[in-house]
Amino acid sequence: MASRKLGPEFTYDLSEFRRVDPDLIHYEQSAAVGTGLKEPRGIAVGPEDRLYVAGDRAVRVFGSDGRAAGDWATQMDPRCVAVAPAGTVYVAAADHVEAFAADGRRETAWKPAGQPSLITGLAAADGDVFASDAAACAVWHYSAAGELLGRIDGRPAPAAAAKDAGGPGFIVPSPYFDVAVGPAGVLLVANPGRRRVELYTYDGIFKSSWGAASFKIEGFCGCCNPTHLSALPGGRIVTSEKGLPRVKVYAPEGRLASVVAPPAAFDEAAAGLDVAADSAGRIWVLDPLARQVRLFTRKKTAPAEAKP
Repeated sequence: MASRKLGPEFTYDLSEFRRVDPDLIHYEQSAAVGTGLKEPRGIAVGPEDRLYVAGDRAVRVFGSDGRAAGDWATQMDPRCVAVAPAGTVYVAAADHVEAFAADGRRETAWKPAGQPSLITGLAAADGDVFASDAAACAVWHYSAAGELLGRIDGRPAPAAAAKDAGGPGFIVPSPYFDVAVGPAGVLLVANPGRRRVELYTYDGIFKSSWGAASFKIEGFCGCCNPTHLSALPGGRIVTSEKGLPRVKVYAPEGRLASVVAPPAAFDEAAAGLDVAADSAGRIWVLDPLARQVRLFTRKKTAPAEAKP
């Protein structure tokens, strides 16, 4: 039997959406740091704006200028990393979190919170650590010492109205599920299956959400985005996506503020674009295919940012 070709209406063509209005792109790449890792998985910014890169059973440290500043081996395959304000470095394998001193000395290995488990995101604040678990579709809340304090699953409390309580929980169709610490005790959680960002208290009380499913630059594309989050000084939020790889900045209420890197800046197959912002508002973007961390800074010609 002769095969029949599908018509053009069945062609999956994203070329239209790879083009971005240049006036929306307020950032430019100013540096690229080679990680020296075959499979870099996660990045974080710590005190003194040091950059931490996890992968290949190791953590590598770079100064704010991108120069190598140290490294250490881990006994597990790290998937993500976070650094507390006091300098403790938290590294997660698929099923547990380990804490390291700033010099790389391992201090503790925490018990797994659940089984099966696939930790894909970490965030650290003063006294609190959060691990987003794609297998459990939940965020685990720990003390800085590793005591499990709670589970945030995005589901409404029994006494709360569903429309005000976050909805049916986190929907995680792929192994990308991130968490970040925002300003004033706010926790930012990506709900990739619903193509939005949700805000919670550290105790897991839903506050608000924003985002919409769309291939247009204002929205989040595909089945499950955003993949990664980071908070800028002042409360703006950095997001990254896969499928149509792009990095953007949103105002705290969810309005698109600018584009950091359009799809044309990446290989079409790019994914795992972890993001981390430093105290100066610079944005580091992990590019696993290139095995680099790319630094983006605001263009001198970019319009002044509106106050949040």
